[in-house]
Amino acid sequence: MSGRVVVGYTATNAGLDAVALGARLAVASGAQLDIVLILPGSGRNVIDPSDAGYDRYLLDTAEKWLSDAAATISPAITSNTHIRFGESFAEGLMAAAKDLKATHIVIGTAGGGRLGRHRLGTVATTLLHSAEIPVVLAPEGSRNTDDSVGITRITAAVGTRPGAGALMNEALALVSATGARLRLLSLITVDLPPSVDTGVIRITGAAHADDVLASARAALPSAIAAEAVVARGTSIEDAVQHLEWEPGEIAMVGSSRLARRRRLFLGSTAAKMLHELTVPMIVVPRNSLAKESQ
Repeated sequence: MSGRVVVGYTATNAGLDAVALGARLAVASGAQLDIVLILPGSGRNVIDPSDAGYDRYLLDTAEKWLSDAAATISPAITSNTHIRFGESFAEGLMAAAKDLKATHIVIGTAGGGRLGRHRLGTVATTLLHSAEIPVVLAPEGSRNTDDSVGITRITAAVGTRPGAGALMNEALALVSATGARLRLLSLITVDLPPSVDTGVIRITGAAHADDVLASARAALPSAIAAEAVVARGTSIEDAVQHLEWEPGEIAMVGSSRLARRRRLFLGSTAAKMLHELTVPMIVVPRNSLAKESQ
């Protein structure tokens, strides 16, 4: 995977989590790393006149924050830092990613998240409902992950809904670029309404899941082998807790079927997974890199 990985940086632990994960992704895939800090746009409160001294102080502070962030990654990583302006952090970050022709946007979790877990804030929520490229979510504590861990396995939550092809294409691109192993995950039999007979779920649900995984495997290039697993549990959260996750793993999910084409929209299944995941998650827009029928 050539291209550029854009990190949305703030001078917080969440910002450092995003930088650390972005660096791992860039190294593993051979991409360039761009660390971007968004400052408020020029549309200031008209009561306060523009203050050149304050503007200079703000820029100097932002440059120091970026310098400190860049100092946390290996000098061997090709990276650049950028100061951009936007009416909101999310808006500015999406504009920067578009200008830089980025393949991924990486952000950290909102403050107050549990160690090793995700917590969505305003920026993440906005990106996960409007971004045009995959968004990578770094769980709390990613900054403490050993750089040598790299990206060891990609777990793609496959299904039959619109956008499945885009997810598989992104997963294959990342596997090819990083050399990571591929694991296909089916959640079809999990989180069904309580009114559904559990015996029927076990029989028909398991068969359906096997069919989905078999179809996904059949679509893989011959050079790529994949492990396939069916999630078991009383709910999505329960199933995710019972799955084994590696320190160097990344989970991938597709955007909700409610999303507009080439846009993100975080669905309920992905949101439930995110609540319990201890590894990074990539959310892929519908038709991102996919050549699906119109």
